[in-house]
Amino acid sequence: MGEDLRMTGPAVELRGVSKAFAGIRALTDVSFDVRPGEVHALLGENGAGKSTLIKIMAGLHQPDTGEILVNGTARRFASPRDAHAAGIATVHQELLLFPELTVAENIFLGRAPKTSLGTLDWTAMRRRARELLDILDCRELDIDMKVASLSVANRQRIEIARALAQDARVVIMDEPTAALAEADVQRLMDIVRKLRASGVSIVYVSHRMPEIFALADRVTVLRDGNLIGTMDIAAVDESRLVAMMVGRAVDKLYPARQGQSGATALELRNVSYRTVIRDISFDLRHGEILGLAGLVGSGRTETALTIFGITPATAGEILIDGKPVAITSPEAARDLGIAYVPEDRGSQGLIRAQTIADNVALANLRRLTRGFLMDAGKVLAEAKKAIEKFGIRARGPEQIVRQLSGGNQQKVVLGKWLATNPRILIMDEPTRGIDVGAKAEIHLLMRKLAAEGMAILMISSELPEVLGMSDRVLVMNSGRIVAAFDKAAATPEAVGAAMTHSAASRSAA
Repeated sequence: MGEDLRMTGPAVELRGVSKAFAGIRALTDVSFDVRPGEVHALLGENGAGKSTLIKIMAGLHQPDTGEILVNGTARRFASPRDAHAAGIATVHQELLLFPELTVAENIFLGRAPKTSLGTLDWTAMRRRARELLDILDCRELDIDMKVASLSVANRQRIEIARALAQDARVVIMDEPTAALAEADVQRLMDIVRKLRASGVSIVYVSHRMPEIFALADRVTVLRDGNLIGTMDIAAVDESRLVAMMVGRAVDKLYPARQGQSGATALELRNVSYRTVIRDISFDLRHGEILGLAGLVGSGRTETALTIFGITPATAGEILIDGKPVAITSPEAARDLGIAYVPEDRGSQGLIRAQTIADNVALANLRRLTRGFLMDAGKVLAEAKKAIEKFGIRARGPEQIVRQLSGGNQQKVVLGKWLATNPRILIMDEPTRGIDVGAKAEIHLLMRKLAAEGMAILMISSELPEVLGMSDRVLVMNSGRIVAAFDKAAATPEAVGAAMTHSAASRSAA
């Protein structure tokens, strides 16, 4: 059924759409369409324009120029309600459900069936909710349960059922598998295939290449707000897509290693934190970047938190330069020469309402105070040094951090911690949420720091980043290290198999 439908005209089409915010171009003359019964993947690095494009399609933004056509007829969406009326629904990355309402109530929120007297028809609502969930093969979901008690995967299925309840013929899925375990990813992919077979059009936004090649009929790539190309998925491979997204060949994405590894800087021996991480052992050497890979919930960040003393180890031993140490707090970790750049720089790494100078000083208060007062001269000098060393694009030390781009905010976090003169640096998702150019700058900084003898533990959810930047790779699964690879053995297939636990083989690092 899907094949025949895809031969017809577009269900939704955007022609020559441009959009700017505060004078900054987010999209420039972009055209995009999705056909009935088609999965059309939308790819691009962070900042490429994907979010703006789907928000225009969903009625959250209006284009400055260009037009939207639904089944060949020009439409103007002044609000999401207009998009809903045109049959377009969005399954957002951050699910928009009411936790204290039941499954059925969430599915029909705002459009519940009524009796002839104008009251809610609870019987019809519950019956229809059950039918919709059965269509999605979610028969185990109780329609009378409160959403608060459900997993992320089940909440997502409710969002999809809600889209079907409003008779959506186009469903936009924004990073739908970002927070799902592997088994839930496979179930979602089955649901997408089922929707496609019924003639529903799917706009699928993701950075996960295996899903793209497993599901998509066509793929469109955006870069810096511009349309790079739209192709049948059968006509491209992963290397070409990545090159289109970043603007250069895959083998030039990551800077080459400079120098060799030195002595062991950090060693973990059978370290555990309660039942969250269990029996972790590895070493990290001066002058190397050690990659820590794994799916969401595998224990990567929890390992970093234990090393940094936020959740001190409950078993095992940590050694710095060969000597056992007790890391019971972040202050203790800092004093031992460990720095930690957290995954969420906005809430954990920065106070965005304060200046660059204030933020750089946060990890160095002891050194930058005179008596009970901050030494303003030292604080400014430290901030100026960070701005120059890391190429932070700012008006000066007094600029408020939230006014900076994501990449420059990340550099402020780096500047803050490197001002403590660490020898061991933990970087959790070092390039998440920043654009392609800023990613390249962060990668160059990491290589430079390693060449200067820094020992870097890098946690990343982006497999190309793990493979491109790591000198060795460790893989975590269910709170344990399940595989270790040297540079030559760390292939996408081997590391990916270890991450999903579909292969039990281990390679000695």
